[in-house]
Amino acid sequence: MTVFACAGCDAVLSAPLTEVALPDHAHQKWGNGVMLPVLMESGTYAVDPEPSGPPWRPWHEVGEAEAASRGVFAPVYGLSYAAPGEIVVAPGDTRGTVLIPERCEGYCCGLTGADGPNLACERCGRPVATRIDDCSLWQAVWFTPDAVRRLPVDGPVPWASGWEALARGPQGVPPLSRSGAWSREWEAAVGAALAHVLVASEGAPVVVPDGLVADTFRRALDALLPQGAPVKTLALAGPGLPAPDPAAGILLVPRHPLTGEAWRPPSGTSRTAPLAAGMWTRLAFPGERPWQPAAGGLPDGVLRDDPLPLLPDRFFEPDDRVLLDTLARLPAVRQPWLRAVHDRVNRPYARFIQGV
Repeated sequence: MTVFACAGCDAVLSAPLTEVALPDHAHQKWGNGVMLPVLMESGTYAVDPEPSGPPWRPWHEVGEAEAASRGVFAPVYGLSYAAPGEIVVAPGDTRGTVLIPERCEGYCCGLTGADGPNLACERCGRPVATRIDDCSLWQAVWFTPDAVRRLPVDGPVPWASGWEALARGPQGVPPLSRSGAWSREWEAAVGAALAHVLVASEGAPVVVPDGLVADTFRRALDALLPQGAPVKTLALAGPGLPAPDPAAGILLVPRHPLTGEAWRPPSGTSRTAPLAAGMWTRLAFPGERPWQPAAGGLPDGVLRDDPLPLLPDRFFEPDDRVLLDTLARLPAVRQPWLRAVHDRVNRPYARFIQGV
């Protein structure tokens, strides 16, 4: 485990934390007035390998050649020229920091971090982090990489230290909220995975198995890829599942929750598309609905199915901004057919999936 300390005075600035993979929804934005919850689970941190935050340069100033040298192969609104490697933690896991009043830029509900680091070390006053908690943004504290130092500390071994733990661990992230709305985390994770499925399809139609995989992937793939033959098949593969069918053209595999590394099939020529572990686990091991003993005078041994299972309030739509950001960072997007898909989704006010 790790604690973060001020690089200027060595004051401890965080609780003991375990590193996990950066969530797909780390930079997701939602509608104005919508208060999103805390990004990171308490006791965890993640590192963003790419620059984020000011200063920014718009795409037309950067140009395709310089953007490609930064690993961006299709137009984005702008590129950050901040230092890479920001560390994100839950706000409740910070210690010994104070707000910098003149940097508390925000809109109607909180802080956006638009003015740069807005938290300082309480001991020495050095700017060390940026707190974000305005509406439409996931609540988080982002430590500036050169303002803090990592200090190792003793702690428990995380449950998901090996691939085999995915089949034994928690049953993933629920796809629906209690209101029946699709999870924003699922929308972001499927948006990121969809980019890899598109690349693996090589422009061919993709057949998706029934069930939750179809609910979350089929409509988008049908909208973005041509129909007809020949086709490729999308199948789940990973730890705890039977060996994948060699005929499956694309394998939907988990990304490890700690390292972010994609699971690799032991053999075969199928192409893979990584999906965040919390969502993959839910697809691979959905489990059975818990039954409850009946009450109210019914015979012994009778079970009830009340409350009924949640049903979604609308069709699923992957997060188009996460899809575009992921596609833009895959070299395959330079292929004409995939660039055409990217540009179609990127049109102003475009909805690449039609319907309710």
